[in-house]
Amino acid sequence: MSIMELDKLAGGKKALVLDQKDNVAVSLTDLIAGDCCLVVEDSGKKYEVIVIEKIPFGHKFALGDMEKDEAVYKYGEEIGKMKTAIKKGGWIHIHNLYCDRGMK
Repeated sequence: MSIMELDKLAGGKKALVLDQKDNVAVSLTDLIAGDCCLVVEDSGKKYEVIVIEKIPFGHKFALGDMEKDEAVYKYGEEIGKMKTAIKKGGWIHIHNLYCDRGMK
């Protein structure tokens, strides 16, 4: 599928991956379950992810299935770990993310 076809399919629903190490994308619009979101990486690579729940503007969603206690990377840095397992396209926020970095 071409970039133009992906852009059209996404219908303006876009998200950014800020570093090649990241396993989350940041939504540039409000998303609802079932939205096809165009993900743009810092390298310019583009692909689609179907979100599986409501994702508010500026919030993170998983780029792949993630396990309980799996590290979450944003900006190329670990920002926390998953409290529970989550599927690709799921919302990641304080309800399912913890950070023990300051506790060590």
